[in-house]
Amino acid sequence: MPAAFFKTLSMRQRPIPMNPAITSYINDHKSEMFGLLEELICIQSGSRNKQGIDRVGKRIALEMEAMDFTCEFQKETEYGDHLIARSPDSGPDTNNDKKQILITGHMDTVFPFDTPFNDYKEDETRCFGPGVADMKGGLVVGIFALKALCHAGLIHKNAITFIFNSDEEIGSPSSRKLIREEAQKIDLAYVLEAGGLSGEIVSGRKGNMSICLEVEGEAGHAAFAGKNKASAILELAHKTIAIEHLNDPEKGISANVGTIEGGLGPNTIAQHAKAAVDFRYLTMGEDERLKTKINKIVAGQTIPGTRSKMTINSSRPSMPQTRANTELFNKIKAIGDELGIHVAAELRQGVSDANIIAKEGIPVIDGLGPIGAKDHSEDEYIQKSSMQERSILFGNILACI
Repeated sequence: MPAAFFKTLSMRQRPIPMNPAITSYINDHKSEMFGLLEELICIQSGSRNKQGIDRVGKRIALEMEAMDFTCEFQKETEYGDHLIARSPDSGPDTNNDKKQILITGHMDTVFPFDTPFNDYKEDETRCFGPGVADMKGGLVVGIFALKALCHAGLIHKNAITFIFNSDEEIGSPSSRKLIREEAQKIDLAYVLEAGGLSGEIVSGRKGNMSICLEVEGEAGHAAFAGKNKASAILELAHKTIAIEHLNDPEKGISANVGTIEGGLGPNTIAQHAKAAVDFRYLTMGEDERLKTKINKIVAGQTIPGTRSKMTINSSRPSMPQTRANTELFNKIKAIGDELGIHVAAELRQGVSDANIIAKEGIPVIDGLGPIGAKDHSEDEYIQKSSMQERSILFGNILACI
């Protein structure tokens, strides 16, 4: 990261002048904002529903193209197409002196195609619906912040790339490379996942690794089992205890054997058993250290006649609260203070695409979407007032930083 960028973030400055045109635009277009939110919520876009996600992408492209963003779809066969929208000042032929900014948000939700949870509704203070917090509300916040910048004549200040990806909820298997490549070209990044209930925005996240541990033993009749029976379940029980011993809260490491299955019935010796395991870690490089320890557990054998193997289903690197992230947060907090919008720093336990960006050494702040909770459930909601507040905040972030 250029030393000049650190210097810019670190300098004590006088109060940052806010642009009233951003606030007035957002307040004047409140109904349009919620109209777009409802429209996106009512398009079913579970991670495996390519057709639905592609509909969301095409609808968003209309909004971005109306702001003179250049829109490109990265075509996918198994997943929804990813949308890459670039501001008029982005690209290799534009002024390289402009700050390069990456914004990301995902179009998919955790709710499958056949879910009955497909409705959008509101009461006086909250909006409900699949993905309203995670994270279609954040997409709308970002879109209207950019609309406000256009209205205020500030859209040319920076070179902005906005990636709307289709597969975040399943680990970003097809968009990860795209995000990494774009992150290598930029100065800083923002991710529009939901904010915390006390105004938190995310300056750090733990990394995670999800594995499947499979054990194979030798089948047999329980009536003839001896003390040396090659039970896959018994071997997995020993490995479960060993994995749980990897928990180290003081170092920010958690290990959890979440599900176990195996065997045919109580009168059989289990030939097969498997477990789904989740690991979380705080520091860069901890994933490789964990892999070494896990591989040792997998390679070991307590019960003769058993064999084990591990498959990594998904992983994301950690997003430490680095000096650059802290400085960027402090700048955002100063903007929030000027606007009368409370923000607080959070180290969030869950992962997002911000983790992928952080791996490239780029300052990144997440949780800039609307304030909400109970995501991944049919009670998912956002606070209505936070849609305007967070869009005003994000518009001023883009205008001032």
